[in-house]
Amino acid sequence: MTKNKITAVLGPTNTGKTFLAIETMLSFSSGMMGFPLRLLAREVYDKVIKKTDPNKVALITGEEKIIPSNAKYYFCTVESMPIEKDLEFVGIDEIQMCSDHERGHIFTDRLLNLRGEKLTMFMGSNSMKNIIDKLDGDIEYIDRKRLSKLTYSGHKKISRIDRKSVIIAFSAEEVYAIAELIRRQKGGAAIVMGSLSPKTRNSQVQLYQSGDVDYLVATDAIGMGINMDLNNVFFSSIKKFDGKKIRRLRLSEIAQIAGRAGRYLNDGSFGITGECGEISPEEIELLETHKIDDINIIFWRNPNLNFKNGQALIKSLEEKPNKPWLKRISECEDEKVLKYILKDTEKLQIFNNENELKLLWECCQIPDFVKKTYGNHLEVIGKVFNFLREKTGKISNKYMKEQLSILDKVDGNVDSISNRIANVRTWSYVSNKNGWVENQDYWVKRTKSLEDKLSDRLHEELTKSFIDKRASVLARGLKQDISFETQIKNDGEVLINNQFIGKLKGLKLELDFKVGDLETDIKSLKKAARQNVSPEISKRINQIIEGKQIELKEDRKIYWNNFPIAMLSKGADYLSPELNLIVDDIVENEEKFKLHSYLKKWLDTKIADELDSLFQLKSINSVNAQIRALSYQLYENNGVVKREEVLNIINNIGQDERKILRNLGVKFGRYHIFLFKLFKPSVVSLRILLWKNFNGEDLNLFPPTFGLNFVNNVKYKNKKFMLLCGFEKFENFFVRIDILERLFIEIINSNENKSDKIKLLPKMLNLLGCNKDSFIKVIKLMGYKVFDEKNETFFKYKPFKKIKKSLDLKIKKNNPFEALKQLDLK
Repeated sequence: MTKNKITAVLGPTNTGKTFLAIETMLSFSSGMMGFPLRLLAREVYDKVIKKTDPNKVALITGEEKIIPSNAKYYFCTVESMPIEKDLEFVGIDEIQMCSDHERGHIFTDRLLNLRGEKLTMFMGSNSMKNIIDKLDGDIEYIDRKRLSKLTYSGHKKISRIDRKSVIIAFSAEEVYAIAELIRRQKGGAAIVMGSLSPKTRNSQVQLYQSGDVDYLVATDAIGMGINMDLNNVFFSSIKKFDGKKIRRLRLSEIAQIAGRAGRYLNDGSFGITGECGEISPEEIELLETHKIDDINIIFWRNPNLNFKNGQALIKSLEEKPNKPWLKRISECEDEKVLKYILKDTEKLQIFNNENELKLLWECCQIPDFVKKTYGNHLEVIGKVFNFLREKTGKISNKYMKEQLSILDKVDGNVDSISNRIANVRTWSYVSNKNGWVENQDYWVKRTKSLEDKLSDRLHEELTKSFIDKRASVLARGLKQDISFETQIKNDGEVLINNQFIGKLKGLKLELDFKVGDLETDIKSLKKAARQNVSPEISKRINQIIEGKQIELKEDRKIYWNNFPIAMLSKGADYLSPELNLIVDDIVENEEKFKLHSYLKKWLDTKIADELDSLFQLKSINSVNAQIRALSYQLYENNGVVKREEVLNIINNIGQDERKILRNLGVKFGRYHIFLFKLFKPSVVSLRILLWKNFNGEDLNLFPPTFGLNFVNNVKYKNKKFMLLCGFEKFENFFVRIDILERLFIEIINSNENKSDKIKLLPKMLNLLGCNKDSFIKVIKLMGYKVFDEKNETFFKYKPFKKIKKSLDLKIKKNNPFEALKQLDLK
């Protein structure tokens, strides 16, 4: 009789054993491979369908089944392998899992009982050679040697661990804590855990492989066939909880994980970090030379179960092996659940019926993906069992909808989303069991879609929680001297390699610092900004110097494109302000000097052009001391003085001298001497701005709306400021000084009879822009008496004593027109 052909491909990790098995299987017309993890089965399936016709390739796991009608090649988890199929090739990956305390019996069953028609291949550690020797078959060994060195690097603090490293932890809590530490110190890490769905896991691995992060934090799931570009493996602990107790990792387990460091010809290293226990020198030597102790005992459970009754079923499960190198595995989860349920037969009304017991045993094998609420897991199994034993024999659409609707939420943190995915995986497993649910195709798709949606959300949350992507991208680019892609959007947002770093406002970059950002992150941000935003700022400076429109606004700042680029400060006098640039620190001194020179020249020219008449007063050259004195007063008071304050000077200036000043724009009025050209709206704004800048006055002072001649508003309290704006104060009223002079002219021209009373005419009200009552109040404050005759209003001049004294006018018979004539209003 021809013996079964068995090939054992043995060697350390990263030696291409799985790749060899795939290539060998595809050389046959049919085949099947079993893997320890769903994500590995999916990863290999995804690779193979790119190399061969997808219609010939099947994927079978507890939660996912893709089985074309003419499938020839099957990629499965070990538990889900269709062992009834006759295929030319059968392969089992990570065969040393036969010694695993939780799942070893499954691998052992495949080792002992599953064969390919032409070839059976076992891939795994050299430690399995003694066990494989005991098999009945024509055995060939292929010894795979590692092409690169693996060396021990000792203890390192996490802050000193080099890039392209993975830190190993053995619980989700430890993984998250280390990932958070790396995020703060290194910019972030991707996460790999066996409990992650393939979609989440692949997304996280892609973050690492693409270079978005330089670090991984993983559980021992990384030891199972996941090949990545890793240089270093660091253990944060060498103890794990194995479902029963906390124990130290076996040397073979350490080797499996440490072997992930290095790839092909690239050497790798392994070490310890944090409070990890020491690895002895003897163990280090064995790990570096890949000399792992042989496995002499593997776990077994009777595959031939007796379903005659509950007691017979339990007895068959507890049967002991008949070979010394096989050891009955301790109670597994499915066995525990079965025993628990059989104790409570009244609740489920289980009968000693062979078909019902087979169905119950199948239900007990529903995996407990959640692993937090054991009572809930038992409840799920009980519910499913009751549905399947009913007349319809299927779980109803209504019940499936109820279970999934509770889980169809994407809010929450990493833990809550992970918990939902675990629950969805349970119903995905149930949906994929042939004939268990109504409308099976629909619920298979529904659970897969929901798992994918939650997986995407979990990936986002993991990335948000444990990766500062911006810091990572910038740090990596600067270390590796990678050129960045810089975008500056219309709203000023600056993106470097699609990472928002701040806003460019005019010539100043406002970096996006957050509370808690590390100093190293801030330095990376500044350095990247200097390299990538400087050219844009230089370009903008050149545009400004080339004449792009700039403007001076009321807040004393010069604007370009609505952004401030410089600010005025106090200078030698109010017409010579200093200029301070508002530019980023990354601007070079030479460019700052060019910009400052241009803006200072632009500002000086603007002031000189708009305040030309004021500058002419400053530079007036006259032998007449009184002219020079009046010019000085006008210049120092921003172009307007009250007549009474310079009366002595005016009285000593003759008509010829006054003509000199009139030619410069000086107007001699009843109340004021002023430069009338300075009261255009744009000029008033500039004068106020310069006055505020020099005197440090309240920037919240604003002139009345341009076009108003009369203001009745208590908010305007600053008499000096209002005079600067061109308004004279009369208690709570303000009248524009040029309008005030026109009113006097109107009064003179309206009195053709030369009487001492003047009729109040509508055009006088229109000139001031006020009502009659306000006009009367103002005219009284100006020294007039108001009275009515024959339903008409009149007023006549009756000056206050202080006014008469201060003006020192020779008024004959209280005639105001004589006084006006003396004022020389021409």
